[in-house]
Amino acid sequence: MENLARDRATALFGAEHANVQPHAGANANLAVYQALLEPGDTILAMRLDHGGHLTHGSPASITSKIWRFVSYGVSAASSDPDKPGEIIDFDQVSDVARRERPKLIVAGSTAYSRIIDPLPFREIADSVDALFMFDAAHPPGLIAGKAHPSPVGVADVVTFTTHKTLRGPRGGLVLCRAAHAKALDSAVFPGAQGGPLMHVIAAKAVCFSECMKPEFKAYSEQIIRNSRALAAAMSSRGYRVVSGGTDNHLLLADLRGNLPELTAKKAQETLDLANITCNKNTVPFETRSPFQASGIRLGTPAVTTRGFREADMEQVADMIDTVLRSIGTPGEAAAVAAVKERATALTSRFPLPYRV
Repeated sequence: MENLARDRATALFGAEHANVQPHAGANANLAVYQALLEPGDTILAMRLDHGGHLTHGSPASITSKIWRFVSYGVSAASSDPDKPGEIIDFDQVSDVARRERPKLIVAGSTAYSRIIDPLPFREIADSVDALFMFDAAHPPGLIAGKAHPSPVGVADVVTFTTHKTLRGPRGGLVLCRAAHAKALDSAVFPGAQGGPLMHVIAAKAVCFSECMKPEFKAYSEQIIRNSRALAAAMSSRGYRVVSGGTDNHLLLADLRGNLPELTAKKAQETLDLANITCNKNTVPFETRSPFQASGIRLGTPAVTTRGFREADMEQVADMIDTVLRSIGTPGEAAAVAAVKERATALTSRFPLPYRV
């Protein structure tokens, strides 16, 4: 079963080697660091408050207790539609790389709504003699569906999660060049984990098979259409969408423009009561703590799997807006109850399972 999962993963993504054992994306990243680096080595990765992952430098992660992290971020917001802001600043990536001489450069994010081109990272890594890892935790389904550039063959190592846009089981995956295969496999087991979860690995094998079907490409493309429709609908209601839009499966809506007193924590908790799931998230150049935050992260893979289309995203945005504007008003409870009914009615039109 593990061989089957490995073979399907390498075929799906065009990789030389795959390890399908990681229990999560964080485990996959930890294994890569252990395989390629020595304790104390420097890693250059994306700032957490600009969209990076906990394993990209958070002091709460064990990775930061073993390796030294330095960071790059996104450019400032722009009012010029021809020059979008809040996108990865490759001049900054290059400057920090030359100054810090990292052993590893990490691309990838957990809250970034634009395409991440692996080629500039490869060029910068080569210029400072660094290895290059692409943490594709979020968009692997878009990569499999040819809706996002593939980092495989460009990066030395690529890590994924299998439960987001791949819509498989909860777990992780590492793809790498053959030269790193032995070190990586040893870093996963026994280096970072115990025995494999074979029931999850079996589900990963099924997931990769699903991704090879033509309809998966249609699903990936619809994810992006839905995401852009949701971003446009939120913008039309006065919410500032970070970077001005989206090229992938998610968007960040900054609440401060039209609801300056509302924290993302309160927004998330109240939307939960209305059967709308999202999460609080910092936005670039955040002014609040990450525990309160100013943005909400909205994603479209799950609703796309159910069969939602662009017109349905207009309804979703309207429901979100109705709840958020009611918070702190006398009509809050009634608004939440009404939207909960609307959300239930909408999802009842698209029962699971659904095949795009």
